[in-house]
Amino acid sequence: MNHEKTRRPRGLGKRAWVTTQLVRRVLRMLAWSNFVHVTVIGRERVPKTGPVIVASNHISMLDAVFLWGALRRRAVALAMAELWSWPVVGWLVRRLGQIPVVRRNSESGHSAMAQAEQILRHGGVLIIYPEGRLVTSGETEPYKPGVAKLALAIGIPIIPVGTAGTDRVLPMRRTRGAGPAFDRHQQVTVHFGEPIDPTQFDDPGKLLDHLRQRIENLRQ
Repeated sequence: MNHEKTRRPRGLGKRAWVTTQLVRRVLRMLAWSNFVHVTVIGRERVPKTGPVIVASNHISMLDAVFLWGALRRRAVALAMAELWSWPVVGWLVRRLGQIPVVRRNSESGHSAMAQAEQILRHGGVLIIYPEGRLVTSGETEPYKPGVAKLALAIGIPIIPVGTAGTDRVLPMRRTRGAGPAFDRHQQVTVHFGEPIDPTQFDDPGKLLDHLRQRIENLRQ
C-alpha cells in the first residue's frame, strides 16, 4: 500500500493514541469492578498489525463503547454526525479522530467512505456498522454496501462481531416501555469471529450476505 503522499489520518495520530489509552483504562476499571458484566470472546482474532475492518450489529448506543473498549488496537469508527454536537461525547470523538456520517446524505456518505479508506490504507482498524442505524430486536435492516466495497477494493479482511445485551443495558426509548433507562446488571457479550477473506467473493452482495449470516450466528 502506497500512502507516503497522503497525510496520516487524525485517528491514527499521537493525540488519538493518548486519548485511546486513557479512555480504555477507565473502561477496563469499570469492567474489572463488574460495574457492567462484560464477556469478550475471540479478541485474539483481530490481527495485531495491518489494516482490518471490524463489522458488528448495532442494537444500542453503547455498542461502540463496548466494542471499541474490547479491542487492543486503536480503532476509528464511522458514527452518526449527531454525536459531534453532544457535550463531552463530541469532544471525545474529535480527539479520537472518528468519522462522522450524516444519515441520508450521499455527499457525507462519500466523504466518510473516502476517510475510511485512508484509515485502512494507513494500516488502521476501521469499525463499521453495516446496518447504518440502530436496529431493535425483531427488526431487519439491509446492510449498506460500503463495508463490502472497501474490503474488496483494498483486499483486506473483515472481522465479524456479534454484540448482545447492550440493548438491555441501555434500551432505546421506544422499546423500553416502563423498564429502566439503564440497567447495569445485564450481561453484555462481544464475540469476535474468524476473519472473512473478501477475495473469496466475486460480488459485494454475496459478501454482504455472508457477513450478515456470520454476525447473526455470533450474536446468539
